[in-house]
Amino acid sequence: MSDDKTQRGGQDRQRINVNEAYELRDWAAKFGVSPEQLREAVARVGDRADEVEQFLKGASR
Repeated sequence: MSDDKTQRGGQDRQRINVNEAYELRDWAAKFGVSPEQLREAVARVGDRADEVEQFLKGASR
C-alpha cells in the first residue's frame, strides 16, 4: 500500500510504514524503542500500530 501524503488522518494513522524514514523515526520515538526494534516488531505482528504497541509492551517485560 502506498503512502498517500495528500490524505490526512483515518486508517493511515493506524498503520506503520517502516519504509518511510519519518514514520519509522516517529513511531520508534512514540514507543520508546530503536528503529531496528520497531522493524522487528512489525515483521513479527504486522503493521497495525495497536498490535505493534502490545507486542512491544510484552517484549519489554
